[in-house]
Amino acid sequence: MESCVVAFSGGVDSALVLKVAHELLKDRVIAVTALSESLPTGELEEAEELARAIGARHIVLRTFETQNPDYLANSANRCYFCKTEMYARIKSYAQGEGIEFVLDGLNLDDLQDRRPGRAAAIEHGVVSPLVEANLNKSEVRELSRQMDLPTWDKPALACLASRIPHGTPITLQSLTQVDRAEAFLKKLGARQVRVRHHGETASIEVEPRDFSLMREREAEIAQQLKSFGFPNVVLDPNGYRATSSSDAT
Repeated sequence: MESCVVAFSGGVDSALVLKVAHELLKDRVIAVTALSESLPTGELEEAEELARAIGARHIVLRTFETQNPDYLANSANRCYFCKTEMYARIKSYAQGEGIEFVLDGLNLDDLQDRRPGRAAAIEHGVVSPLVEANLNKSEVRELSRQMDLPTWDKPALACLASRIPHGTPITLQSLTQVDRAEAFLKKLGARQVRVRHHGETASIEVEPRDFSLMREREAEIAQQLKSFGFPNVVLDPNGYRATSSSDAT
């Protein structure tokens, strides 16, 4: 490839793709981050900082999946509509820059998950270098560590909509509730957090290492999440599970 655009979330996988692409192509690679209401607070800033540290040009494109009724209906293939919106805009941007290739951060392990968004990537001709190189998640993390990327041990990312059970319509209010709740829990010190939105109930998933923190701050957490619109708050005894809803997008 003489040049490329990298769909860059700032997560473990896309960070490695951007790092290698920039080492090879220098100023002929552009990192593009999609910005919408489904992006958790702080992720854009982290992506911008990481792209700057790598030395890559970074662009933010606004996407509007939350205006699509098919996306808001939150069916099992919700991610297809989100990724269709995102890749269409990234592809259009790339073409405007005279760039043929758009790259994503899909890795070998991801092929084992149900990922409706993958169909959108294929339809738009998106290339997955990590898959072509037969790299799984643990190998991506190890290579990232060797390359001194700060993302090598970064917790898994997923859009805010993944916290809402399929079949429950997505609203901007519910996305905001989840975002505020998770941001608060991370501020308390929880590393990996999911707040599952079940109407008036927030089900908190954290790693077992953070169970004691949740119990120690139980009253404070309940009060704060109530102010966000969750009168009922429960701690999932099974802890964080990437596939417990639809984190695989």
